[in-house]
Amino acid sequence: MVYLYNLVPAMFGLMVKWASSIENAVLSNTVLISAWVICAVAAYLLGSLNSAIIVSKYKFGQDIRNYGSGNAGLTNMHRVYGKDGAIYTLFGDIAKQVVSILIGVILLGQTGAYLAGVFCMIGHIFPIYYKFKGGKGVLTAATMILIIDPMIFAVLFCIFALVLLITRYVSLSSIIAALMYPASLEIASVARTGHGPQFFELFFALFVGLLVIYMHRSNIFRIFNNQESKFSFRKKPEAQEVLDMEDKENDADNSYYPPATDRKKKKK
Repeated sequence: MVYLYNLVPAMFGLMVKWASSIENAVLSNTVLISAWVICAVAAYLLGSLNSAIIVSKYKFGQDIRNYGSGNAGLTNMHRVYGKDGAIYTLFGDIAKQVVSILIGVILLGQTGAYLAGVFCMIGHIFPIYYKFKGGKGVLTAATMILIIDPMIFAVLFCIFALVLLITRYVSLSSIIAALMYPASLEIASVARTGHGPQFFELFFALFVGLLVIYMHRSNIFRIFNNQESKFSFRKKPEAQEVLDMEDKENDADNSYYPPATDRKKKKK
């Protein structure tokens, strides 16, 4: 987005340009504040459309929050439903972030892109349609970074992939990449312009990084206790393996099973 914005700036920041053309300061500020509110609310509502929950309900007839780790995110979809579930979820979560950022950048320019991206991520994590229980926001955060700055995304993806290859922990890979996001933004900005990033860029990068880490706090605990499940590069785990990986809090009964790995429900 940073490159596209520089190529065709006339397409973006329309509300900012309108506000700057208004001589009355009060009216101008009202237009800007309205644009910020519209951008944030629209992105949050789009982000609240949780693809994992929608796909698990309409394609598999179940709720992903009742299986695997109980998390409505890409990793748990892959763990429970395999590649099909993961691919549908991937495209759905990418699409809602793309639309959100387009709304933000058209209204407010680059600031709007960051604002919309973050609120779409918040909606994904705390969806209003699903009692504020959603995913961990890694995919929506990654999509935001990819759209806004592909070079930084490439660096973070390499870090993510390297940690995943070494440890096979998706959660740890996400945490390390989140930690490196603000630092990567700082280094890239200095290399391009000779000075650090703008305040809003660094603020949003820090917020996104800290939010991703916070959402993985239970994973951090399990990693330290050697209880975190590892990602398999070779095959989808069998039903019993998924049950063994179960990490839902306050769940003493492992009698349920992932429907995608065992189509016929076993009677107790």
